[in-house]
Amino acid sequence: MNRDSIKGRWTILSWEQVYDDGRIVRPMGTELEGFIEYSDYGMFCVVAKKDRAKFTTGGQWNASDAEKAEAYNSYLTYAGDYEVNGDTITHKVRYSIFPNWVGGSQLRNAEFDGEVLTLTARLEEGTSEARTARLSWKRAAAAS
Repeated sequence: MNRDSIKGRWTILSWEQVYDDGRIVRPMGTELEGFIEYSDYGMFCVVAKKDRAKFTTGGQWNASDAEKAEAYNSYLTYAGDYEVNGDTITHKVRYSIFPNWVGGSQLRNAEFDGEVLTLTARLEEGTSEARTARLSWKRAAAAS
């Protein structure tokens, strides 16, 4: 695997977190939309819960804190440069909805299965919340 083999847009298929204690959690449910794109300029990832609730108490700046929190919890995005080393893709985060990710790196194990790219990462190792996050993506059809 190298930069050329993963270049392009990949549409999200699924996101699950498999906990060491056997739990399986789908952070945004089973209906997702979004993509990850790898290019010569870097990478960009966006995942959203399908049919996100619209604000009813105001607009983007003055909706209730509860509605803004739900919007935050139903949307993930980050972007930056990336490196490919064997089966490991390192996302070097420059921008993110999560401020703590900015300036850091997200390491992903990558696996191809036909036109499906699966990215996995270990989270919170050594704690009761230790788990493997698994996101599956399908190569998007080229625009015509």
